[in-house]
This record gives sequence, structure tokens and C-alpha cells, in this order.
Amino acid sequence: MDFLDQLNDTQREAVMNTEGPSLIVAGAGSGKTRVLTYRIAYLLQQGVPAGNILALTFTNKAAREMKERIGQFTMHNSQFTMDAAAYRYLWMGTFHSICARLLRRDADKLGFTRDFTIYDTTDSKSLLKAICKERGVDEKVYKPAVVLGRISMAKNNLITPAQYGMNRELLQADREARMYELAAVYEIYQSRLRAANAMDFDDLLLNMLKLIDEHPDVREQLQTMFRYVLVDEYQDTNYVQYCLVSRLAEPQQNICVVGDDAQSIYSFRGADIRNILNFRQQYPNAKLFKLERNYRSTRNIVNAANSLIHKNTHQIEKTIFSEKEEGDLLHLNAYMDDRAEAEGVASAIVQFTMHNSQFTMHNAQYTMDDIAILYRTNAQSRAFEGELRKRNIPYRIYGGTSFYQRKEIKDALGYFRLAVNPRDNEALLRIVGFPGRGIGDTTMRKVATTAIENHLPYLEVMRVPEETGLEVSAATAKRLRGFAGLMGQLQQLSEETDAYTFAEQTLRVTGVQTALALDTTAEGIDRAQNVQELLNAIREFVAQRAEEGIDYTPITDFLSEVSLQTDQDENLADTTERVTLMTVHAAKGLEFPVVFIGGMEENLFPSQFCVKPGEIEEERRLLYVAITRAKERCYLSYARQRFRNGQMAFNSPSRFLKDIDRQFLEIGGRESRESREPRMPREPRISSISSISSISSISSVPVSGATSEIASSVWKAGDRVSHRVFGEGTVIRVYRDEVTENDKIEIQFDRQGTKTLLLTHARLERG
Repeated sequence: MDFLDQLNDTQREAVMNTEGPSLIVAGAGSGKTRVLTYRIAYLLQQGVPAGNILALTFTNKAAREMKERIGQFTMHNSQFTMDAAAYRYLWMGTFHSICARLLRRDADKLGFTRDFTIYDTTDSKSLLKAICKERGVDEKVYKPAVVLGRISMAKNNLITPAQYGMNRELLQADREARMYELAAVYEIYQSRLRAANAMDFDDLLLNMLKLIDEHPDVREQLQTMFRYVLVDEYQDTNYVQYCLVSRLAEPQQNICVVGDDAQSIYSFRGADIRNILNFRQQYPNAKLFKLERNYRSTRNIVNAANSLIHKNTHQIEKTIFSEKEEGDLLHLNAYMDDRAEAEGVASAIVQFTMHNSQFTMHNAQYTMDDIAILYRTNAQSRAFEGELRKRNIPYRIYGGTSFYQRKEIKDALGYFRLAVNPRDNEALLRIVGFPGRGIGDTTMRKVATTAIENHLPYLEVMRVPEETGLEVSAATAKRLRGFAGLMGQLQQLSEETDAYTFAEQTLRVTGVQTALALDTTAEGIDRAQNVQELLNAIREFVAQRAEEGIDYTPITDFLSEVSLQTDQDENLADTTERVTLMTVHAAKGLEFPVVFIGGMEENLFPSQFCVKPGEIEEERRLLYVAITRAKERCYLSYARQRFRNGQMAFNSPSRFLKDIDRQFLEIGGRESRESREPRMPREPRISSISSISSISSISSVPVSGATSEIASSVWKAGDRVSHRVFGEGTVIRVYRDEVTENDKIEIQFDRQGTKTLLLTHARLERG
């Protein structure tokens, strides 16, 4: 059987049209990764050498899965007459990993050595913090994450430190943010990186582009080598990535980009949706393929998502459809506050995972792994976490502290980094005090000052303290020379042994393993086990490379692999069954049978910081991504009031709720057709989408002609009451809202005016 028979007609057409530019618009759940994988396999089947194919992704996980799938094709399919192992020579990986590989070959052309260090976000923040401290600026204003973000955005737009200092618009924005020294900080940051023989993530792309533009021989070599260029998630590319892809594909224009403009949600990282929207203007002869069949979700989920995203103006027209069962409608639930919202969601999770066939779908019980809670901001997780813990529901925070960001792991990697790159000052500062060797902060401040004055790496000052004029005692100078001598020995070791042998001996001779073994606390044992797991990872890395025919794997290769880990490459080792909590941004590319989307409120989703039309459209795309993560069931909820920034905020329902066609949305827990699920909590209940606009706060006005007085109530007109937020007031009336079926109380507060509260949640006391 032809391996292409597994594709539908549109997918097959997109796979087989390999010559010239192609734009594959792949809707949510439409088999985007499958098409990209099969297209690469098809090129190999047609005789294109693996080394002539460049496939760029946004996660190592995506690249790894595609490569494994292609390997299965070539090794187990008689249609492939090539060497079964030839697929290993594919140039496939993230933009950053591919650029790092290419830069190591020609780093000397840019003034770096081949062993340059790649600074991850933690390293960059640490360096920026030190620079800001030297400049004497306000740490509360110049927060490392904020400074790094602004510098990153400049780099993504090809703005150098010199250009930054002359850009009036950027300087004005800095003044408004009271960051008057940012241009100087940016310039010092870049000079320190170069002095340390280091590049941050953005530099990998910038320097690759610089190498191509300034060295025609390199550009011609790469263009000849990469006859076919394929890009996954093209809607997420920034300007630098756009330039790189355009340069590499220039001669043959055999460029294929795959993506979905409806899922462009990373503008805060520099992603530019215009790259995919304008692709056919850049390449007028480009073929367009639309993958519109969703294989993931039920028809109601797909149709609801369509009705939402069609409200956007700037998009490539397409209509996603599903041939799966109709399924349940989306559910919308309103709650008094964020605590009640968390209680409602947790209660539903308990019912979904009960061992009771009444709550199963297709006779399959939901597990904790089947369920995800999505939210717009990380702060929203607090209420959900508290309620899940209360009910002993296991959960994981997706995107939490990864294995390679743990202190003991960063310490071990620091030794490896400094050994191969003696100019890596950040690595030195991290490890010089662990294990303790009598070199304190005061001494290192002197070392840093002397190094900067003499334009030397810190380690060189420590190697020859007297010659550089370092003012320390003889005993301290001896300790400094001893440490520098040790690192010199490790540098030689790194050049003579493979990654595992080097790592194992380094951790032993530096005393790291001994120091960890001496800590017999539970935390200490855990740290020691983590370092052992690091050695296991290095051993496996070397073994894997050996299987690929690579006889010698230096530690620099492993360090590159680790430093380029992406968000979706984390949490893979945790196989315990748990409910998943994450921001919507982190959820892209994932799917779950059951999805809860909390916080559907104005100024939260959409964010209060999004006011321009383009920003609102991206927020709408973000909700589209959230809804399309669901395979079978999707619950939306909002809270009337929520603690934000230390105070209670009163919220209106999100404007996006009215964008979802009412026929695909169930309000307040009414049973949908053929629904067999547990009824969600019903307080308060909303009768229709049209009523959402009127329920703009906790003080909504009851529908005229649809109420009845409640005779049996602990409260009556004229009673004095006290409310924890609104203060004291007088009851006007207590009534039943016949439309929403909720009991309400109307109160004239002394200072806050008239408010209508849900009686069951009012929490009133006698005034």
C-alpha cells in the first residue's frame, strides 16, 4: 500500500506538490504535523538527499516526533530504496538549534570560538541584573525580565545597540517607562556577551543572519545545500526568522510554510502574523492548500470555534469542519467569585473521574490526564490549585520549574560550561562558591572590577592575580590560582574525552558529588539524585549519538541541546496521572478530552492591556486556541468578582462570549441533547447570550416582569444589613428572578448605591 493512502485528498495534494513556494493553511486539528512529515518523507522517496532538506520547527519535541515518524517510513516501507538510516542526515530542528549548529562551523568569522556558550534566560537575567546594579539604576524599574524583554524585541526587529540609541520612538518609550539608561544597558549587555564568548537566544538568529549577509561564500554554500526549506508554525515567526527563511530559500524558492493565522498568539514574543498573511504577496506564484477538516474535536466544538474566529477581520478565509459526532454544546457558567469558580470546576472534575458509568463517554472513563484547566494569566492558577488540593485532586502546572533549571543542575552545567569556555563569566560566578573553597562575594567583586578594567575574562584575573593588580591577600590569591588551575585541567579533559566521561570526572574532581552526598536531608538526597539523573541523561545522549553513527560526542554538543530546550520539551518525565493546569499560551499544540477555560471576563480575557483592534483580534485568536484544545467537552466560566492586584474587582462577562453563536453554547448547566454528564454547578444561572450584556457586574438589574417576591426569607424590606465589600445598607426587597431561577436581594447601600445580589452568595450580616 502506498504510504500516501493514509492522507485525505487535500493533504495528499499538499504533500506531492513539492516544487516552488507553497502555503499550507492548516486549521486546528487538521493534521498539520502529519502533512509536513509526509511531505519530507515524499521528498526522500523521490530521491532528494536528506542533507538537502531543512525543516524548521518551534519545539524540539515536534522535530523529534517528525524525525522518528520519517525513520519508520524509511526503515519499514519498501517504497523507500534509499539507505534506511539516511533520514538521520535531515537538517531538522528549531530555528535556534539549527542556527547554533551552523554557527559553530563558522563562528570564527564573527569573532567567536566554536565553543561559544549559549546563555539561557536565567543567565541573561543574571547578567542584566549585575549591569543594572553597576549603573546604579532603580531595581524596581529595571526588572531583569522587563529589560531582557525590551532588548529581545529590539533584536527581533534587527535593531542593534547603536541603532537603538538613535531611535527616537524607542527612546521616548523608555522615558515614559522611566528607563532612561536602557540604551546604555543594552550596549553593555552585548559587549559583555561578546567578551564572554557567549550568545543569548536572540543572538543565535541575529548572528546567523549576519553571517549570511556579510559572507557571500557562506550564503551560497547554505543556499546550495538547502534545496528544500520547510517551516512549521509559520504564523509564529518573527522578523529575523522571516529574513533567515527568505535568504535561505532565495535561489530555488522551494519553500513550504505550514501554519494557521487563526492561531497566531505570540506577538508579545515578536511573532508577526503578517508573515503568513502576506506570503502570497511575497511569492505571487505560491500554491495555496487549505486543510479544513478537523480530526480532533466534535462538530459542536469546531462550529463554536468557527463562529468566534470569523469575527476577526484580518485572516485567511477558511471554514473548518469536523466529521466526528455532534457532541455536547459548549457550557458557560457564571460564579459569584473566583473561589466559587474553582469550586465548580473541581466539583465537575470529581464527577468526571468517578468510577460510575453514568459519567462516561463511549463507555470510557475519564482519567485525570484527560482534563485541563486553562486560564489567561498565571495568577489565576492560585484559586484552582487551592481547591484541587482541598479535594486531593493531583495536578501539574505545565511550564513550571524544569529539570534543567534546578539549582543543582545549573551548578553542574556551570562547571561544564566554564571548562569549555573560560570566558563564560556567568558560569564562573555561579560555581565559584559551590562547593565552598574560601572565595567569597567580596573577592569576586574585586575580580569583576579588575577584569572589566583590564578587558579580561574573570578566570584569567584569577589565574594571574598579581599581574593584573588584583588587591587580595596572599592566601586568597593562592585559592584563586588553585581554582583557575583546576578549570584549566578540566578544559584539557573536555578536549580529550567524550561528554559522559568528562561530566562524570568533572563532578568528582570538583567535589560537587561529595558535597551533595554530605547533605542527608530529604532535599539533599533529592538534589544528589537529580545530579545522578543528569549523568544518566548525558550517558543516553552519547549512546544515542553513537547509534546515529557519531563516534565522538563532546560536552559542547550536550550543552547546546540542553540550552535550547523549549517549554513543550519540559514535564515529559512526569507520567503520574494528573489534571493539567496552564495558561492558554502554553496549551498551544496540545489537546485534551475535557477542557475548562476560566476567567472569561472583560479586562482579563481579553486582557486589560489590549485595546487596539489588532490586539483584540489576537486575544480572540487566543480564545480560539483554547476552545480547539478540547476534543469532547469544553466549559467556559467567569466570576462576577475576583481579587486582582490586592483588591476586589467587579467584572463584566467577556465580550467574546457574545461572539460565539448561541446555537453552540449551553448557558448555566441546562442539559444538552443526549448529554450524559454530571450537571455543573448552577449558581448563578444565565438564561441567554443576550442577557450576558446586562449582567455586567454583581449589581445587575433584574429583568422586568420576570420576578416574584419571596415571602419566606430571613431578610425583608427595611432590614439593616452589613456586607464585607459594600458596607452597611437597607434591604429594598427580596425576590425570585423567574428567568434565571435565582433568589436575589436588592439593597440600598449607604455609600455604594443600590446593588442586586444573589441571595445564596450575599454573605450578609445584621446591620
